[in-house]
Amino acid sequence: MLSAKSLFQEILAHDESFRLFCSIAASGESQGGWENARIAALVPESERALAPKITRHGADEDKHGRIFNALLKKRGLEPVEVPPETDYTMLLERHGIGLAHEKLKADQPLTVPDIITYLAHSRVTEQRAAEQMQMLRKYFSDHPDVGRAVRMISNDEDNHLAYAHEELLRFARAGHGRLIQGTLRECALAEIRVYRDVSLAVMAHMGRVLGWPRAKSAALAAGIHAVYLYERLGGWRRMVSLRMPERRDALGGPASAAPEFA
Repeated sequence: MLSAKSLFQEILAHDESFRLFCSIAASGESQGGWENARIAALVPESERALAPKITRHGADEDKHGRIFNALLKKRGLEPVEVPPETDYTMLLERHGIGLAHEKLKADQPLTVPDIITYLAHSRVTEQRAAEQMQMLRKYFSDHPDVGRAVRMISNDEDNHLAYAHEELLRFARAGHGRLIQGTLRECALAEIRVYRDVSLAVMAHMGRVLGWPRAKSAALAAGIHAVYLYERLGGWRRMVSLRMPERRDALGGPASAAPEFA
């Protein structure tokens, strides 16, 4: 039976598919770490109190990248080059979502609207990340190789999502509600397209590595398109709602250390 659990079990059991999976994940997390570090350095003076939380966000993303690379090392594998069509983070940037890297590479302070753009991008993408990690946690929390990593990353992603909710609500109370909602909607509608395209690309690569029959690849592609249709017809709205999280000040402390994978 074709299910999310059986699909990931197959990917985790095969060295080359596991290698590709961890390489894609590590690359995206490391890129997110760099982006957050640059944003923290360029926070406007009026929002300097937010800088430590942005720094913590980036440190968590860097940690996740190290975790995926450590999982590869544990199995005696080296990272592979990430196919550009599977690079979720860079494709979002090319679609104009989030802050452009040209802006982040400059030394000009960001503005409050820039920070709102960053937080809206985080609200949407961390929703996706939290959902994916919750699914992996459901099936692989006790897995001998990836269980600890899944639990730690899932907890971090929940923290990131809570932080984005709380900070956006703070800006909404300060009078930026219309900008926040417009930015969230634009980001969500772009993200669901990028996620569909990246998912199709990743599954195509996995299919070649694992030798999937054409019928299996077609069924997975149909499932990806069905998810996109659901999200396009209204599922995207879960990515733009705001509510005060149960986890308050979720990024108020230092990042936890990455576990050792001997």
